[in-house]
Amino acid sequence: MTAENFSSELDIGLWAVVALSLLLSIAAACLAAAAMRRGLLSSNPPVPEQLGYSTEMPKQILPEFEQNNRVADSPLASWTPEAMRLVIDKELPDAQIILVSNREPYIHNLRDGKIDLVVPASGLVSALEPVMRACAGTWIAHGGGTADRMVVDDDNRIRVPPDKPAYTLSRVWLSEEEQQGYYLGFANDGLWPLCHIVFTRPVFRESDWEQYKAVNQKFADRVCEEARRPDPIVLIQDYHLALLPRMVRQQLPDATIIMFWHIPWPNSEVFSICPWKEEILDGLLGSSIVGFHIQFHCNNFIESIDRFLESRIEREHSAITFGGQTTLVHPYPISIDWPPSVLESQPPVAECRAKIFETLGLPEDMRLLVGVERMDYTKGIIDRFLALEQLFERHPEWIGKLVFLQIAAPSRGTLPAYGQLHRECLDFVEDFNRRFGNEGYAPIVLMDEHHNQGDIYTVYRAADVCVVSSLHDGMNLVAKEFVAARDDEQGVLILSTFAGASRELLDALIVNPYDPTAMGETIYRAVSMPEQEQAARMMRMREVVSSNNVYRWAGTILQDAARIRKRSRVVDPVPDTKPERPLARTMAQMFGRRRHPTMHRTG
Repeated sequence: MTAENFSSELDIGLWAVVALSLLLSIAAACLAAAAMRRGLLSSNPPVPEQLGYSTEMPKQILPEFEQNNRVADSPLASWTPEAMRLVIDKELPDAQIILVSNREPYIHNLRDGKIDLVVPASGLVSALEPVMRACAGTWIAHGGGTADRMVVDDDNRIRVPPDKPAYTLSRVWLSEEEQQGYYLGFANDGLWPLCHIVFTRPVFRESDWEQYKAVNQKFADRVCEEARRPDPIVLIQDYHLALLPRMVRQQLPDATIIMFWHIPWPNSEVFSICPWKEEILDGLLGSSIVGFHIQFHCNNFIESIDRFLESRIEREHSAITFGGQTTLVHPYPISIDWPPSVLESQPPVAECRAKIFETLGLPEDMRLLVGVERMDYTKGIIDRFLALEQLFERHPEWIGKLVFLQIAAPSRGTLPAYGQLHRECLDFVEDFNRRFGNEGYAPIVLMDEHHNQGDIYTVYRAADVCVVSSLHDGMNLVAKEFVAARDDEQGVLILSTFAGASRELLDALIVNPYDPTAMGETIYRAVSMPEQEQAARMMRMREVVSSNNVYRWAGTILQDAARIRKRSRVVDPVPDTKPERPLARTMAQMFGRRRHPTMHRTG
């Protein structure tokens, strides 16, 4: 056969294939039209199995669908308690919402023979309590108050808030040994320093790990006891409960589980220090979604999964498939109530300033700088004092003209690192005041005691400058609280670049807390800033915080939960009552066997 004949026959063959493909396409279209006329195909097919189709939804489309249908990051969106309730009523009308955290929103203590109610000064509680009021769900938490057992019913529940009950608080009881190993040990002597890269060595003990596992299982059992149906929405909070998503998934496979990690997630090299890193990661991947404050921490988490677990990762969609289940990894920047309810009882700024200045014995023309946080080595308390030292050495004219009020509530004092930090702060302040102060002037005032939220906001409103010098922080709500407190649009925020809030509050003066000289110059700039510039910066920051408030954070999470829940019902309808045995599939398994992953982790 000649080359010309071969080429001619090849052309004829190709045209035949093309013609056959066209005929098949026309035939398929005709069959589809006929089926439509018979009512077999519609926009809402009755039951997929009746048509001989697989119940699995198109897998490659779903992550993209997830991204495209999340709440638009538009500053025009107004998120209020009413808007969030509308999301719940419209998207989750029959859902049961269960929130789980170590810290409880209300503590009952016995004092002088009477029961005293305490609302803890906690960023987590401040963010989540308004959410639970809106959704009327169940909050499961450790009951640590001395009178907590005295006020609950036979099922360890109590309706809160006491003045206007809106949701149920379900308390979990821990022994002293469990509290020591799970909370003070593995969570705060191990995971906390591991995730906050501030050069404090994490301590991992086998006994702490065993307690951590046991307490996580205790919380999982309580979630299942509180679940009235097989598919609740379970919102798990923070590093104390890293194993909980997997434990709940094993007992409630149809639950929509969202784990929010409130602290930073380190890079994979640092995370490799943890002896039980694979177990921690496996526990977290029991979630439908794992959330962090910022995308950078999402990326670090995905890198850790890629390095330590055999999984399939689609980086474009931030989706991880592990053990037949897919977990999405999303950033949800947490925020505060807007407007803060505590502001309703606050006097005008001038009165707040007069009250604080009278308490501290300061003259009217003194500049007041404030820092507010727990006594914690991640907060950079001594670092800001070093910056103040640099200010006084380079600009001595400011000695005697400003005072730094540091409120540092005692925290985890039984851990050696915290006790050492407290002593260092006391010694530093004593030496500093001796060097730069005199009989009538103490440049640093350290209040190492607890204060209620109203007192804190009074301090915010009285201050000229608020300093947030975190060495590493997931978000830091103090920065946002200070902005929210300044309805007079005055005051300057100095904010660490290592706090997640620096990604949003771009009009703050951003600093590197490891550079005391530069931070000292920033303090000089702050105390010298004209009122007009202060107002312009504060106005823009208030717009950001008012738009990106806690209701937006929670609403975005709940909308994502609603979409996941709806899709799971398409695949596997859920009965109205809890079954005696687990259902066959979960929502996440809809994602489970992608044919064309972007990346396949093999070891």
